[in-house]
Parts: sequence; C-alpha cells; structure tokens
Amino acid sequence: MKKLGLTILFTLFIISFSNAQDYNTGIGLRGGLANGVTIKHFVSSNTAFEGIISSRWRGLQLTGLYEIHGRAFNTDRLNWYIGFGAHVGFWNGDYANWGEPGDSYTVVGIDGILGLEYNFIEVPINLSIDWKPAFNLIGYTGFWADGGALSIRYIF
Repeated sequence: MKKLGLTILFTLFIISFSNAQDYNTGIGLRGGLANGVTIKHFVSSNTAFEGIISSRWRGLQLTGLYEIHGRAFNTDRLNWYIGFGAHVGFWNGDYANWGEPGDSYTVVGIDGILGLEYNFIEVPINLSIDWKPAFNLIGYTGFWADGGALSIRYIF
C-alpha cells in the first residue's frame, strides 16, 4: 500500500511540472523584513534561477536561487515553487539589533525557498509570496527563519 501511495504521489508530482511557467523573465520588488529587487528567469518549463539583492540593517545581501515550479491546486497561472541557493551579505553592527556597535559583518550561507506565485493574464504582472529561510555558515553564523516576503514583478 505504501508503494502504491508513493507511486501515485510521484506521478502527480511529475505531471504538475508540465508547462508550469507562464513567462520567461520577471523583474520586480521584494518586500519583507529585508527589502530589495528580484529577477527570475526560467531555463526550462519548470526550472528557474532567481537573483535577489536586498537591504537590511543598512547592509546588503546578494542571493542566488535555483527553483523548481509546478501548477498549484490545478489552477491556471497559480504556481508553487521550491528551491535552494546561497547568499553573501554585508552589515553594519551599529544598525543590527544583534550586532556590536562599530563592527561590520560579512556572512556567507545557504538558503531555501518555498512559495506561491500568481501570473495575471490581463496585465504582465506576477505576485508571489514566499518563505526563504537561511543559514549563515561564515560570519555571524546561525539559522534565520524570518526571510518571508511578498514580491511583485513585471513579466515578459
């Protein structure tokens, strides 16, 4: 019974990958605890690379992600996505509530992402909501679970 359930789940998972994208590239704004810009580009019908430049604590973070997309809830233009990547960030300790005044921090780490996006047909706009946890491996190390955001992109 377990094998049948796993086979059905795997089959649905693979089927959901077909034609997941409704656009090739999207560029826009990302708002959350860290605000910034985002660009997403599909390299196949269900995989994309996303780059994020964000600012927090008067610092800068660069993030690169590889994402897998699929249709969500069997609804046209509504997609889920999941992915992974890495980041490098630079912060001033004077403005971070966890930092030491006068110190600056350089961090390198890994990221995950899980989200939903909707692509409007009437206008070339994409809205997405996601959770992007991160783990700093170098610098101010530790797990950061507060990476959720809402993004709006112009798609073409």
